[in-house]
Amino acid sequence: MTDTLPKTRTPDAPAGPPLGTVSTGPALLPRRGTRRRLGPGRAVPFGRLLGPVLVVALWWASSALGYLDPRILSGPGRVWSTALDLIQDGRLQDNVLTSLQRAGLGLLFGVLAGVVLAVAAGLSRTGEYLLDGTLQVKRAIPSLAMLPLLILWLGIGEQMKVTVIALGVAVTVYINTYASLTGLDSKYVELAESLDLSRWQFLRKVVAPGSLPGFFVGLRLGVTASWLGLIVVEQINSTSGIGYMMFQAQQYAQSDVIIVGLIAYGIFGFVSDAAVRAVERRALSWRRTLAG
Repeated sequence: MTDTLPKTRTPDAPAGPPLGTVSTGPALLPRRGTRRRLGPGRAVPFGRLLGPVLVVALWWASSALGYLDPRILSGPGRVWSTALDLIQDGRLQDNVLTSLQRAGLGLLFGVLAGVVLAVAAGLSRTGEYLLDGTLQVKRAIPSLAMLPLLILWLGIGEQMKVTVIALGVAVTVYINTYASLTGLDSKYVELAESLDLSRWQFLRKVVAPGSLPGFFVGLRLGVTASWLGLIVVEQINSTSGIGYMMFQAQQYAQSDVIIVGLIAYGIFGFVSDAAVRAVERRALSWRRTLAG
């Protein structure tokens, strides 16, 4: 007979991972349905209007409670009635159209000049050496500081006003577009060379899509620059425009008319920025960003 040793029974051990594998504890694995979202959250339609609405509500409450002196800052009710009177007289529409024409022409010429200069400097070493240094110097000189010289050259008519606006827009668009062009990843250039793309194909399929984000940033800043320049030039020997209307109101201490002009400028800036954003979202629909 062969002796057999008694088998000792061991408690069942929990099944573990196979040998040679690293166990990841439950704290390292996200549970289903509990994944943390690190982005800014879901976009809300017309959410950007929340800030302006709160400002108007605070203004209205301060005026109603008597914290604002109407001789210094008129209340919303007075401003609204003044705006209706200006609309009935036709003064507001005429001045708005004049201002929009000046800002539109300055923006158009400035954007065209900025893009052409950025392409010439960003795609050519010769263009970079000739243009970039000069435009960097111009960026350090505010366009409004050139007013005396521009008045001496162009007079005090519409040509000078549009030129001042265009200069401010052109430099802003150039800086952002040029930075986007020169910041393209060299891997894309090498890929285009390996695919034997022509110069035109390289510009259309690589350079243009890669520079669009920077261009739209410059365009948004350029729109703001056009309104800033407009406010100043319309107070220099003007006979029409929102700035002229505000300057005349300042002579007679009409704060309600001044506020109507400021609100008009604010509405134009907000609407134009929203329009650029809408075009940007459509043109850059292929790009995923936190803005959504």
